[in-house]
Amino acid sequence: MKRKLLIVLAILTLCVALAACKKSEDAPASSAAPEATATPEPTLPPYEANALTGEARDADYKNQRITAVMVNNIVAARPQRGLSKADILFEIKVEGGITRFMPLYTNYEDIGEIGPVRSGRDQFFRLILPWQALYVHEGQSVVMQQYAIDYSYGNLNINDVGNWGDRDPGRVNWNGASYNSGTLAYEHTLYMTSDELAAYIQDHNIDMDRPTDSTFFNFVDYRTGETRDLSASLDSAYSDKYGPVVSDGEYIEIEHSPSYKTRFLYDAASNTYTMQQNYSDGQWRDTVDEANDTTLAFPNVLVLYTDIHTYPGHEAKDLQYAEYAWGGIGYYCYGGKCEKIYWQKGTPQEALRLYYLTEDGQCSDTPLEVNTGKSYVAVTDVDYAENFIHTTLADMDLESTTTKTYESDYVEDDAEAGETLGMSTDDLTNNATGAGDAAAEDPEAVG
Repeated sequence: MKRKLLIVLAILTLCVALAACKKSEDAPASSAAPEATATPEPTLPPYEANALTGEARDADYKNQRITAVMVNNIVAARPQRGLSKADILFEIKVEGGITRFMPLYTNYEDIGEIGPVRSGRDQFFRLILPWQALYVHEGQSVVMQQYAIDYSYGNLNINDVGNWGDRDPGRVNWNGASYNSGTLAYEHTLYMTSDELAAYIQDHNIDMDRPTDSTFFNFVDYRTGETRDLSASLDSAYSDKYGPVVSDGEYIEIEHSPSYKTRFLYDAASNTYTMQQNYSDGQWRDTVDEANDTTLAFPNVLVLYTDIHTYPGHEAKDLQYAEYAWGGIGYYCYGGKCEKIYWQKGTPQEALRLYYLTEDGQCSDTPLEVNTGKSYVAVTDVDYAENFIHTTLADMDLESTTTKTYESDYVEDDAEAGETLGMSTDDLTNNATGAGDAAAEDPEAVG
């Protein structure tokens, strides 16, 4: 019995072996299955963006020192020349509630004619100091003069445009006034051209070669061909106590003072904001470049709120101090939407930085992405933040009048030759912020 069992087991084993061999013979010869290969990421070309717009550099782009010019914006000085060529246009309050412009250019040779040129102010200078920009103006406040001394700005601080530019006493402003007719002040007649700037640069041996791959803002990478939609922003899904973080922004109105306002109307066809300002007759008018009859328009509009007040000890001239040390809330407007943001700067040597908000309305660690193109930037007194308007065009009566501008309290504070403050800019800042008083009481209170 045992023998029969062994024979049966042997037969079964043989059958299994034969079946296995048959299966092996029938199967086609094959090698191991090939491993899947990942699709390589496309290799982007080197990042070579325009420093002020974030756009790809064209064939004529010169990687050189930025040029900043102080341009008069008192109502009598309008319309200005050369503003449409600016890559970034700053507007900030100065004395008497008026505002002044500071256009920035990546290439001074493309400016053409710019003006009326007016005097320098430190609230503008501190924005371009980290970039070591060529700063062009005629005259300067005593505070600005001290900044130029403390930061050894030398010939980069062009304070004598009157010796290099040209007067146009026959120019007629928006209201038909001219110097030749005795109805326009002489300070509204000074202009400078690209050729005159070139002569100054050559005469003073200024090195304009300042290669950089940095950009003024954190722009969307032009190489991707993408545009950031604010309605799909990182923080568009939540609201703070004041409402949605991203909301309508086809109409934007900025109050710099009770008498000086700027507004923007969104044009979907061009994806730009057309710039307008209020006038002394109570009307809104397009902001026009007299040199080429072009209305100023920007794809990017930024509004940054901070404390702006008179420098202590300079009340008679109403010299304005803008607080940049602590940062604050602002707005970024693009494509008919406005996005609440946070901005920071810090010391005069630090560059302006923009950030998204956190869900609790604080400054995040994520740098804001600004879409490529030209930008208008308002640094605006936080006292007027509640008067900021951003809504749809359909909700606004564009033909309505506005608060009239006034200029009776305006005091121009150009520095006289040899006039100095006798204190450092650190002392000026401490006095303006009240830190100087704290330090006097407790020397360890201020670091």
